[in-house]
Amino acid sequence: MRLRALAKINLGLDILRKREDGYHEVRMIMQTIQMYDVLKMKKVKKPGISLSVNYPYIPSDERNLVYKAAKLLMDEFQVKEGVDICLEKFIPVAAGMAGGSSDAAAAMVGINRLFKLGLSERELMDRAVNIGADVPYCIMRGTALAEGIGEKLTRIAQIPDCFVLIGKPGISVSTKMAYESLQLDKISSHPDIDGMIRDIENGDLLTMTEKMGNVFEPGIIEKYPVIGEIKDLMEDNGALKAMMSGSGPTVFGIFDDREKMEVAAAVLRESGLAKTVFATEVTKTGGKHK
Repeated sequence: MRLRALAKINLGLDILRKREDGYHEVRMIMQTIQMYDVLKMKKVKKPGISLSVNYPYIPSDERNLVYKAAKLLMDEFQVKEGVDICLEKFIPVAAGMAGGSSDAAAAMVGINRLFKLGLSERELMDRAVNIGADVPYCIMRGTALAEGIGEKLTRIAQIPDCFVLIGKPGISVSTKMAYESLQLDKISSHPDIDGMIRDIENGDLLTMTEKMGNVFEPGIIEKYPVIGEIKDLMEDNGALKAMMSGSGPTVFGIFDDREKMEVAAAVLRESGLAKTVFATEVTKTGGKHK
């Protein structure tokens, strides 16, 4: 069995408050894009989980979310056989694109199918929150509003057709560090999430991009100015809007024209600002995992 684990971008990311349990209350619009890791999974007679990854610095034991996700379901349903999982990473690591969460989501979908556990998408999503806040969304995919700590999901209308340029500089930003550097009382500008949802429903890409925003951005750009330089380069070369995804450091640009995006991608590659440059498009409804 071969499954794609799709990357996500945050079209809008707002943080409302810090809760008493230490988590932050968020409102985000999430979108999957055509950039993905690949999981190859097969059933074996020997009990347990065997995981291999195409990069030596990525753990292949219980520290990996793929392993945790597979173990969660196999323990609950007392699966007697084992599974071999080969993970091929293409989504940049620690990039604000939910690569690890998407891998975990694909692993849960795969285990459910391989061992015929019979769980619905909703039942998988209910369990996925135990692995991480983004994992339920990565099972759902498509265009969605995420609230709470990211686990309350509402599917919304599909984003209008558009093209997405990804640029990741050669730095990593941990979500933990991003939250620690966030000063909620100093956030001067919040994205208009409700307005964005209306624009998406009306199929108005241009007006939607004008309302986009990410409250993490100012603090992270202050630490890593290269993120701001990539944003400016994309917008100077035809992006309707360029923004940092999640807690960063990846920047994505939204384009209404493939040719403009390809030109901007060439300029970005030549600039040397980004270590990873990837030109792609949004995916439509979550659809069936394949």
